[in-house]
Amino acid sequence: MVHYIDSFPGREVTIKDKDYLYFGGTSYLGLQTDKEFQDTLIKNIKKYGTNYGASRNSNVRFSIYKKAEEYMADLVGSDTCVTLSSGYLAGQFVAQYFNTAKYKLFYAPNTHSALHLATNIKQAVTFASLNIAVREHLEGKSKSTPVVLLDSIDFSGAHYPDFEGLKQLPLEKVILVADDSHGIGVIGSDGGGVFEILKSLGPRELIVCTSLGKGFGIQAGAIFGTNDRMEQLLQTPFFAGASPAAPAYLATLLESKGLYSNKRKYLVKNKASFLNSLKKKKRFNFMQGHPAFSYSDPMFTDYLFKHGVIITDFNYPNEHAGLKSRIVLSAHHTKQDILGLAALINAYKSC
Repeated sequence: MVHYIDSFPGREVTIKDKDYLYFGGTSYLGLQTDKEFQDTLIKNIKKYGTNYGASRNSNVRFSIYKKAEEYMADLVGSDTCVTLSSGYLAGQFVAQYFNTAKYKLFYAPNTHSALHLATNIKQAVTFASLNIAVREHLEGKSKSTPVVLLDSIDFSGAHYPDFEGLKQLPLEKVILVADDSHGIGVIGSDGGGVFEILKSLGPRELIVCTSLGKGFGIQAGAIFGTNDRMEQLLQTPFFAGASPAAPAYLATLLESKGLYSNKRKYLVKNKASFLNSLKKKKRFNFMQGHPAFSYSDPMFTDYLFKHGVIITDFNYPNEHAGLKSRIVLSAHHTKQDILGLAALINAYKSC
């Protein structure tokens, strides 16, 4: 069921003059409706303007970009960072950069469309088939380097936190590209995401691209990797020709470190309260440290709606794809919200 709204949904959303508890979306830290966060952004918009429509290679440059990128690289654990206007653009930038004769692209199961190109490259159905394809390529006559692209969090629990499928691959010979849009800001040390975990697996090279809109609440994207690779990306027409993220957003990111930390702590408490109160956890797919709980029972979605709860439930990435149904906890939910949701789930006869 599609619901049309006229304001950003917080812990509640109003549909046809009726208030519902909202356990969906990707506002994991509840920042978009947080007054302190909004006030910081408004202050920075007054200083930096609403947008910056010039090239990052212009002769007049905002210093805030370098400051934010140095901070993010340190947080994630990479050599360096490049920011862009969106996570989708970051993914497309990396995928297009590697789409040359020097490289061979391989897509892991459930890879987000941000990393896909308009080509005939097929996504692997399983990691076993991906492993075979990569090894056959390495054993063949081609000199091109394999590049494996995947989502760090695919909501099935098949990737993060253990990445068992990736461990099958000859990673020492592979450039690994991961989209961490649902992880960064939420999981990892201080919200640093999965970079350190993936680096520990020993890939030939690691690149992580991500949206900063989900975990950090700002309209921007980022790419993390080695100094040499990022320098190559900076020299491309793709980077020079695209307008950057609005500087006000990056200034807000830098000024909100304490708020981010407090919100993550509250989110951890909310998830702990939910799990401690939930009697039938096996009906959900969920991951350690992440606040999303996926399921496959459409009747359960209707049940929640009838009891005043709206969750994420739609066909993604297009109408021909499978139904994505998940409960998403956020830092803006109260303890009463969490316990009430758990009680509803426990009372569901078919769950």
